[in-house]
Amino acid sequence: MTLEKDVAARLERLARQRRQPMKAVVNEVLRAGLAEVERPVAPRAPFRTAGFDLGPSLAGSLDDVEGVLARVEGEAHR
Repeated sequence: MTLEKDVAARLERLARQRRQPMKAVVNEVLRAGLAEVERPVAPRAPFRTAGFDLGPSLAGSLDDVEGVLARVEGEAHR
């Protein structure tokens, strides 16, 4: 097995901090990671947002973009 450089560096640093052999640290980290990955994921409730009425548009009907630009920026918007 070949470890990527960043993972190997983190494992080596952890082994030095704990004063444990690399093999022990790798096995401990793999066990913890496997336990986390194998843990069943609880289903989440669907995310819902509450809608509310913003009232009428201050720019009038937004169906006519040309008309909205004319009202907001003036006739020289072209």
